[in-house]
Amino acid sequence: MSIIMVIIIAVSLSMDAFSLSLAYGTLNMKKKEIQILSIIVGIYHFFMPLIGMFIGTTILKILPISPDTIVFIVLCFIGIQMIFETFKQDRKISLMKFSELLIFGLAVSIDSFSVGLGLKTIYENVYISAFIFSLSSALFTYLGLYLGKKINDLIGKISTLLGGMALIIIGIMYVI
Repeated sequence: MSIIMVIIIAVSLSMDAFSLSLAYGTLNMKKKEIQILSIIVGIYHFFMPLIGMFIGTTILKILPISPDTIVFIVLCFIGIQMIFETFKQDRKISLMKFSELLIFGLAVSIDSFSVGLGLKTIYENVYISAFIFSLSSALFTYLGLYLGKKINDLIGKISTLLGGMALIIIGIMYVI
């Protein structure tokens, strides 16, 4: 796959962090908290796909499954999950301690772990892919927190929906 596909996946994976950041941005977080949370999410989005890749490589050695099929299943699963998240009514929002910032970062990075299962199939240089995922998620988290003060929940739900749909389309492209 091309670097363009990596960028599209990175943006799609960042939509979950972006939509939740929009909600948390309404809490008028301090600039330092916004920066810390954005960095945490970026760090998670760097390491989670690499961890997923190492686990995925092990799984491929055990199970005779096509890497393209794994990418298809993982991306469609994440995409469907993101679409369902769009329609959830309740999103609890409260100010966060540092430990909660770490948990937030982990929660919005689980999908990067899943994509890591087929990371080598997506783009040969996994470290460049992980860096792009990291940069994209940190930027979208920062943007979401910043814009969260100014826009309503509808935009967050739309971004999650679009991100989910993009992942499903990319997943389908792997098996066509």
